[in-house]
Amino acid sequence: MSTTRHIRFWDRIAARYAARPIKDQSAYEAMLADAASRLRPTDRVLEIGCGTGSTAIRLAPHVADWTATDFSAEMLRIAKAKPAPANLHFVQADAISAFDGGPFDVICAFQVLHLVDDLNGTLARIHANLKPGGLMIGKTWCFADMGLKLRGLFLVLRSIGMFPPANRLTRADLRLAILNAGFEIVEEHVFGENPHGPYIVARRPGSRAA
Repeated sequence: MSTTRHIRFWDRIAARYAARPIKDQSAYEAMLADAASRLRPTDRVLEIGCGTGSTAIRLAPHVADWTATDFSAEMLRIAKAKPAPANLHFVQADAISAFDGGPFDVICAFQVLHLVDDLNGTLARIHANLKPGGLMIGKTWCFADMGLKLRGLFLVLRSIGMFPPANRLTRADLRLAILNAGFEIVEEHVFGENPHGPYIVARRPGSRAA
């Protein structure tokens, strides 16, 4: 996900992405509430693919330190212009270099795992950079489960540069990849009416420090 072509895409659409309203605000709020309930005041959190930082800004007050990373300079420029808590740090990094400073108590990957070039490798790095008992919290689009018309629409949008390259994951594929990386899935939920973006909380085996 760190190729120049991908970076250029996200830099180009950053302003439009930031201006786009959340489609289902109540579902987003419910997801944030669940994520916040799993965080501890002493946690060090890493977020990969933070975009324009809205989720990081909402969740960072619940922890000791939140490092939000993205490879797009334009996304981060927009993120850094927003009012944010003092314990939130925005860092430009891709899904390989983002893990500097680990291990972490929690690693968040919201709307990013379907975009990485190497899903299995990314999950392995997340697992390796979590403390025993640490959590991975994420939401991932499973495009292969969508109907033919929707998949066709995304292909058209991609062909005209309006949609990024994305993995054709099914929900079963995603679950299997997470389990094969050594995680235990502790929660799986769909917030809102769209079943194709499951929210999954997974744990690296072990006990979280008190």
